[in-house]
Amino acid sequence: MTDEPDETDENKTRKNGLYGGVSAELAANMKEGWADTERRHLQPITQAPHTARRRAALSALFPGELLVIPAGNPKVRSNDTNYPFRPSSDYVYLTGDQSQDAVLVLEPRAAGGHQALAYLLPRSDRESGEFWLDYHGELWDGRRNSLTENERLLGLPCRDVRTLPRRLAETSGPVRLLCGYDAEAEAALSDRVTTERNIEFRAALSELRLVKDEFEIEDLRHACRATARGFEDVVAVLGTDTPTPERVVEGTFWMRARIEGNDVGYASVCAAGSHATTLHWVRNDGEARPGDLLLLDAGVESRDLYTADITRTLPVDGRFTPVQRQVYDAVYAAQSAGIAAVGPGAKYRDFHHAAQRVLTEHLAAWGLFGGRSVDEAYELGLFRRWTLAGTGHMLGLDVHDCAKARTELYVDGTLAAGMVLTVEPGLYFQPDDLTVPEEFRGIGVRIEDDILVTEDGNENLSAALPRSADDVEAWMARLRS
Repeated sequence: MTDEPDETDENKTRKNGLYGGVSAELAANMKEGWADTERRHLQPITQAPHTARRRAALSALFPGELLVIPAGNPKVRSNDTNYPFRPSSDYVYLTGDQSQDAVLVLEPRAAGGHQALAYLLPRSDRESGEFWLDYHGELWDGRRNSLTENERLLGLPCRDVRTLPRRLAETSGPVRLLCGYDAEAEAALSDRVTTERNIEFRAALSELRLVKDEFEIEDLRHACRATARGFEDVVAVLGTDTPTPERVVEGTFWMRARIEGNDVGYASVCAAGSHATTLHWVRNDGEARPGDLLLLDAGVESRDLYTADITRTLPVDGRFTPVQRQVYDAVYAAQSAGIAAVGPGAKYRDFHHAAQRVLTEHLAAWGLFGGRSVDEAYELGLFRRWTLAGTGHMLGLDVHDCAKARTELYVDGTLAAGMVLTVEPGLYFQPDDLTVPEEFRGIGVRIEDDILVTEDGNENLSAALPRSADDVEAWMARLRS
């Protein structure tokens, strides 16, 4: 006797699967003989006290409103194969959890404040056979924490996420939902969610993350240290007399990211030669040849999902040519000016203006503005032909962190202790740019560091990597000796 599979349920069967059904005897056999694996002595995760404070801060912003923050669902790559799952950064920030299909709900209390509840998938059911018949059961995807285990780890009550749509449908009153992550939650609240309220909610979630707490800062320090070791790994594989494929560079750094963290925090830019003039060069299908520069923009994402974001431009054979050094020194001077402008009470834009002004002065000295003064070229933005991008951004759980914060609190705001940002000026001379001397064409240089605003100035979290041309050459020689 067999139970015929339901071919409409893609979690239970493949169209061309080799088994047509499950015998009653096999079903009975799979229910028996399993040990109790409940973990009863778990301690809260390290950041549990921090996530509790973060939830309290969010609660205070929206009294009397239901707040719903999903982790998100897996995304299909092809057929029944998914992309690697990464939860929404706001969910991680407020829980420390990384489960897929999870949802944090803050339910308003009549007496004030909110009750925080984490809705998660429980252990796979053994009685129904879900744990082995469902392609996302535990025998397929690995053991999940029980709800009780998650309560111990996360420090907040946990419920079965499969009950959430009904629970949301039963609630009344104003609602804020982080949209774009969970279709079921959005369907349950479809008639109660407005675009304007969601924009306000996303902005508030971003703004809570502008100033990092002690846990976040230490995790970013770890990510920077691991990234520095990844750059050292890359130097070790660069050929001094033969080309090195950009994909070897990419794979070498990625191995470090997986050893010491969760993954890379973003697609690595491994741009050799003229590829370095393309800011988002992630094809990485060229070669780093001796005599060329390699622009490596890469960051390790920690296992708690905080990412570094560091760039170094390296002479592949270990020595800058005179022209490469000329461009590099200009970018180094600009970055030094930008870093010096970072401190509590400074305007966010100050470091950008400081760095871009220095680049403009160098470009003017090289005669690239046709006789216009530095002031005029800067006012007209003529330097942007060769600098292209802004000089930095906030950094944290996202490589471009706090992106939905209000402009008046971000780029038009003021720096405060605990903020972390990148300082990354660059010069990019396109191979076909006839307005620059021929020897400049095809040279791209960027130097990027991760800077923590402190009470009395700043700390370079990525200072383990050298910045000046002389120090870069000495560092590479030392690693290769």
